[in-house]
Amino acid sequence: MSYQTLQCSVTARLEIKKSAFITYAYPVTSREQAMFHVEQLREQYADARHHCWAYIIGDPNNTTSAGFDDDGEPNGTAGRPILNVLQHKSIGNVIIIVVRYFGGIKLGAGGLTRAYAGSAQAAVDEMVLTPYIPLAQVQILAEFATEAQCRYVVEDLKGRIDEVTYSKQVTLTVTIAEADIEELKSRLAMDGRVLEE
Repeated sequence: MSYQTLQCSVTARLEIKKSAFITYAYPVTSREQAMFHVEQLREQYADARHHCWAYIIGDPNNTTSAGFDDDGEPNGTAGRPILNVLQHKSIGNVIIIVVRYFGGIKLGAGGLTRAYAGSAQAAVDEMVLTPYIPLAQVQILAEFATEAQCRYVVEDLKGRIDEVTYSKQVTLTVTIAEADIEELKSRLAMDGRVLEE
C-alpha cells in the first residue's frame, strides 16, 4: 500500500477561453471532511457556475472510497478527469475542488475534460507530497521508574505521545507507525508492556 498524500492544502488558478478555474486541494481522511470543504467553497464562491470535485480516501490504487461530481457540467467532463489525475499520480487522502466561473465561451466536452484535468494537474504541481504511513494507537503500561525510557523509545521511533495517566502504573497512549509496533515491543520488553487497541 504505497501512495503519496498531501502535506497541506494548495490552490491554483487557470484561465481558459475567459473561464476562470480556481482549484483547491485539501488533505482529508473521510468523506465528511471532503464534503465540508466542498460546502465551504460553495459558500465562499456562491456566484460561481460550477463546483466540481473528486476525492480519494485511502489507497488510490484500490479506491473503495472515492467519489466525484460534475456539478452540472456535461456528464464525465469534470469530476472523472479530476479523479483520473489523482489516480494517475497515486495520491490518496485528498480532495480536489475546481470552482468555475463561466467566461461566455463554450469549451465543448473535450475542452471541458482537458480544462478540469489541467486544473487538477495545476494543483498537483503545487503539492508537497509525502509517503503515506499507516499509524496505530497503542498503550504502554510501565513502572514509574521506566517512564522516561519508554518516552525515549517512542520519540526515537518518531511516535507521538497522546496521553499519560498515572495510577499504580503509568499508562502512555501513543500513536506510532504500524510498521514500528513490533520494534516498540522488543525495545520495551524490559521497560513496559505494549497493549494494542
